[in-house]
Amino acid sequence: MLLSRRRRWQRWRRGRPFWGGLLAILAGAWICVLPLAPLKIMLQQGVAGIPSVLMGIVMIALGLTTWFAPAQRTLAGVLTTLIATAALVLSNLGGFLIGTLLGILGGGLMFAWQPYAAPRAAPRAGEPESAAGSVARSTARSTSGTGNAESAVGAAAAAAPPPPTTHHDPQGAQP
Repeated sequence: MLLSRRRRWQRWRRGRPFWGGLLAILAGAWICVLPLAPLKIMLQQGVAGIPSVLMGIVMIALGLTTWFAPAQRTLAGVLTTLIATAALVLSNLGGFLIGTLLGILGGGLMFAWQPYAAPRAAPRAGEPESAAGSVARSTARSTSGTGNAESAVGAAAAAAPPPPTTHHDPQGAQP
């Protein structure tokens, strides 16, 4: 039972930009908590503490967004990086540089994360294959007597035109 929980946790964690979200949450908490610190630690704050708390809350929300909505990781990563950079100016050097550095690193990790894609399987015996694959195979068969089948397959695949891409314009304009 413990092993299955651990595997579920690992699967959940690997299916999203976990470390980027964690660093964004830590950066937001650090930036948010510093204005609330005692005056011995904190500089004289005044009204300047409000942006710090707001930026920290937004960074925490962006970190949680990447955990629970990984499809929004690109926007969350860019916004986290921008807010962490703005905190450098607006919030006591971004939480004495620690919050800014954590936020920039977390935003970069969120932006760069890609979901794991399983390797594509080869077509089965009864399934149709792509046009490029059939051209490459027929060219390889016709030149197999020359002993240079690999280069013929590569040349046929390179010579085959790419399939047309579909264009979708929500306003109905044609490409």
